[in-house]
Order: sequence, then structure tokens, then C-alpha cells
Amino acid sequence: MITRWNLASAGLIAGLVCALGAIPALADRVANPQPGGSAGPVAIELFTSQGCSSCPPADALLERLATNPNVLALTRPVTYWDNLGWKDTLAREGNTNLQRAYAARGGVGAGVYTPQIMVQGTYGMVGSDEHAVRSYIAQARAHIGPAISVASQPDGSRTITIDGKAGPGDRVTVVALRSSVAVHIGRGENGGNQVRYTNVVLGEHVLANWSTNHAVVAVAAHLLHEDGADRAAVLVQQGSAGPILAARML
Repeated sequence: MITRWNLASAGLIAGLVCALGAIPALADRVANPQPGGSAGPVAIELFTSQGCSSCPPADALLERLATNPNVLALTRPVTYWDNLGWKDTLAREGNTNLQRAYAARGGVGAGVYTPQIMVQGTYGMVGSDEHAVRSYIAQARAHIGPAISVASQPDGSRTITIDGKAGPGDRVTVVALRSSVAVHIGRGENGGNQVRYTNVVLGEHVLANWSTNHAVVAVAAHLLHEDGADRAAVLVQQGSAGPILAARML
């Protein structure tokens, strides 16, 4: 069932998140970050909709968080508000399916609702609860791995090198993004408003399974510019909807 969570729910989730401490679900799979801040960014995914009146504050929060080099922020507009007066111009069924898969896995903040932020594909919370989101990002920094390095090639492609502890079902995905999109919403709960979205997911492709502790993966140039994308990111993730182990802008 689709729900929008109220402020009481946000406070409950924030309390649960703060009580969790470190992230044991990830700790046994990732390397400790090296001194000097060489760990990669924490991946956060915002499930949002142009038809959801509670979402613009979360959209604005994601825009602020995206300026932090220690955060890789993605916007994933969903489709299930489209029958309530306005069809989201950025929504993808793949985003809706991913959120449902996260919800089916369970855990803190699990569910199909907007706005929702998932941190490292592991724990969810109300997407406008800035304190909870920032607290969990800070905790997740202690469990980032593997290490991802990126090299640009003369033909516009990228070569990704991944070093860390590989596991069964791990995979490497490239995500094509639009860095900023301003949308004038004509009808529905946000009718008449203009909302700006940051790092909107336009397309994604599985590049390879990550089965060895050292792997080199090529990213073709056309995957970086799919459907008008102006940037791209790579995610190393357990399966199709498991914890995100590492992320990097390309």
C-alpha cells in the first residue's frame, strides 16, 4: 500500500536511525576507509514525485546534500502518483520497482512512500528529515568500500578499477544522470509550482558482475550520455536491490 508518512513517523524513524549506531549489515563486507579521507562518497537515493505535496522540501534537501563531495546524491522519481492529476515528467518504472524491492527486503524505514531517502541502499527515512539523513550519512562513512578509481579514455569512455572484498551477486552498474532539471508542474498537489531536481536518474545499465577482489570494467562513452544525461555515476551493489557497497561519480 502506498503511504505518505507524517511528521510523527519521521520522528520515529529518526530515533530508530540514531539508535542503530554503525551499520553492521555492511561492516562485514567493506574495507575500513584509509586515513586521509580516501573513502568514496555515501550514496543516497531520493524517491520523489512531482505529484506529491510533501516532496519539494526533500527535493531541496537533496540539492543541498549533493554539494557535499562525501555524498553521491541521486533523484529517483516514481510513477505511482501519476494517476492523481499530474503525470511526473521524470518518473521511471525502474525507480518504482527498485523502491518496491527495497521495501520487500524490510528494515528500518522500509516501505513504498514519498519522499523517502535510502542511504547506501540499506536504511530508509522520510526524505525531508534533514537531521536523520545527515546522521545516517555520517555513520555510513565508517563503512565505505571497496575502492573505486576512474580513468578517462581518449574515445570518451571510462575505465573503472575496483578493489575490495567481492561477494556472490555483487554487480557494477552505471547510472546516467541529469545534474539539474527545473519542472513547472501544471496540475495536481503541486500545481502551479516549479521544482528543481538534482542528479535525476535517466537510465542505468549493469556493466558486470563483481566476483574478484580486483576488477577492471569498461564504460562505453554512449552510456554516459544516455537520453541527454550530462553526468554519470557507478554503483557497486549487492544484487539488484541490496546494500550499496561503494559509489563514484564518473
